[in-house]
Amino acid sequence: MAAAAVAAWRLWPAAVEVARVARGPAVEAVYATGVVEPTVMMPVAPRAGGRLAALLADEGETVRRGQVLARVEAADLEQTVQEMAAREQLARAQFERTKDLVAQKFVSPAELDRTRAELAAAEAALRRSQAQRDYNRLVAPADGVVLRRDGEIGQFVPAGQAVFTLACCAPLRVSAEVDEEDIVRVKPGQKVTMRGDALPDMLFDGEVAEITPKGDPVARSYRVRIRFADPARAESSGLRSGMTMDANLVISQREGVLLVPNRALHSDEVWMLQDGRVHKRQVKRGVAGTERTEVTEGLAEGDTVVLSPAEGLREGRRVRPAPAR
Repeated sequence: MAAAAVAAWRLWPAAVEVARVARGPAVEAVYATGVVEPTVMMPVAPRAGGRLAALLADEGETVRRGQVLARVEAADLEQTVQEMAAREQLARAQFERTKDLVAQKFVSPAELDRTRAELAAAEAALRRSQAQRDYNRLVAPADGVVLRRDGEIGQFVPAGQAVFTLACCAPLRVSAEVDEEDIVRVKPGQKVTMRGDALPDMLFDGEVAEITPKGDPVARSYRVRIRFADPARAESSGLRSGMTMDANLVISQREGVLLVPNRALHSDEVWMLQDGRVHKRQVKRGVAGTERTEVTEGLAEGDTVVLSPAEGLREGRRVRPAPAR
């Protein structure tokens, strides 16, 4: 009885997922992952180190050129400005007195030249001290949006360390890393299709704008910058700087070719379903896509193939077709 049950089970048609071979576009592309970023980023850093005394802008704010974003403590520089201003006033007063005395011929013209030079030196010293004092102000170099703020009030910031990073005056772009084996097939102006994890239902078109001439020898990749075909749509869609993107850099595209799901392919073989039984078929593959691959020989339009065939599938076995999930 048990043996009969096993035999019956073996003869029972197995359920398999199937799909039909259909015609469509075959796209040959280079796959890369990238990050959305501003086309222009500007770090704003103090020229002289000091403690942050005031923060006047925050992340996400829109700022204008010349707007003060933060101040660094600079009490000693303020005192220097006051000292230089006093010296400039004294030099000016001496120059005016000497000019009157020369006019009355009480002193020689050489004395006037000396006081004029002293006044010019005092004015230059005052301007220099004022410029040094102004180093304690972090000013927006252009209109933009604050992407990042690194610093808190009271924190010491070394000279040259960015406190703010601004995005300015240009649309978003994608910076992608392309493997060195594929970079020779990538050219400026090449069409690109992109999809982000944050917006999986949206597809964005773009094109290759730049390719860095020097690659990363550790990652063995080259940086490729991609511009959006419709920057306004990218901005309004909710894309944000720092989001990851999957990019397909299109090498070629052919219409109306036979396509089979990648799940049906095992090396250069597929299982076909004919008259309720499966048969192994050798095929010749063409352009491979992320979901479907072109077949140039071995299949015809409308043929039914098995998806993700089980290891134990045998030639001629009876099966029950089920639609692909």
